[in-house]
Amino acid sequence: MMTDPGAALPPQLDVRVSGDLLLVEVQGEMNEAVLRACQLRVVELAHATGLRRVLYDARAMIAPGANIALMQQKLDDQLGGMKLRRAIVVPGAKLAYLARIAFFEGEDRVFYDDLDAAKAWLREGA
Repeated sequence: MMTDPGAALPPQLDVRVSGDLLLVEVQGEMNEAVLRACQLRVVELAHATGLRRVLYDARAMIAPGANIALMQQKLDDQLGGMKLRRAIVVPGAKLAYLARIAFFEGEDRVFYDDLDAAKAWLREGA
């Protein structure tokens, strides 16, 4: 059976502790359910570990609609006083633009395809 090469991949999500960072790996196209699960897991791990530096590896993510970026803003409004320092690693301009919309407050930063630079930035001033 052949699959349509242009079809969106189902989203896959992995959120875990990686050394002194929380690591979020996203593949495929993000949807509301996966985004909610992602945010919940990040918050749970942040509370359990005390870690507040989060690395989002979105290099294998397909750019979603703008509604997902706006939903991330709403989810962040529910963080209360929790401050997260987040680095978002993206493969290109479209996803970078959406990431800047999604993570527009605080000192979050977008990196183009450079995990090492994102990790170094997260650890600055630690």
